[in-house]
Amino acid sequence: MELFDLYTADRQKTDRTMVRGEPTPKGYYRMVVHVCIFNPEGQMLIQQRQPFKRGWSNLWDVTVGGCARAGDSSRAAAERETREELGLDLDLTNARPTLTIHFESGFDDIYVLTRNVDLSTLCLQPEEVQAVRWASKEEILQMIDDGRFIPYEKSLIELLFFRRDHRGSHTRSDPTND
Repeated sequence: MELFDLYTADRQKTDRTMVRGEPTPKGYYRMVVHVCIFNPEGQMLIQQRQPFKRGWSNLWDVTVGGCARAGDSSRAAAERETREELGLDLDLTNARPTLTIHFESGFDDIYVLTRNVDLSTLCLQPEEVQAVRWASKEEILQMIDDGRFIPYEKSLIELLFFRRDHRGSHTRSDPTND
């Protein structure tokens, strides 16, 4: 039985948990993480979910995604999910989520990283992942249109590709702060 911590709307961890598969109690929220790994050429590492996986079976997805377990920090959950699904060890000690998206029952922390990953060295989790590959933004957007990729908002995919090279929200620094 897998347990998830529950949070307030202000993202304060409560002393309550929920069991995986049960609905999130009204007024509480859970944490989800995604990791998007890009190569130096600007392609995203994507994974194809297993055909027997519940939810979005057989579709392609961003590099890694999953729920934070009870006791996990966002960073620890992202590292664990990457290790479990791809056999890839990440050290996110000094990393913060690139962005957080709120959804009806929780928070989704998204980490955007650039790494040179040799796909032949990955050890895919057979219960979840059937294949991995590198894909351009255009390929992913086309896969969404074709129904082969989880139907994320296209603007989110475009934002993830943009954020790989841009960390702040301004186009230049304020000259009055020098």
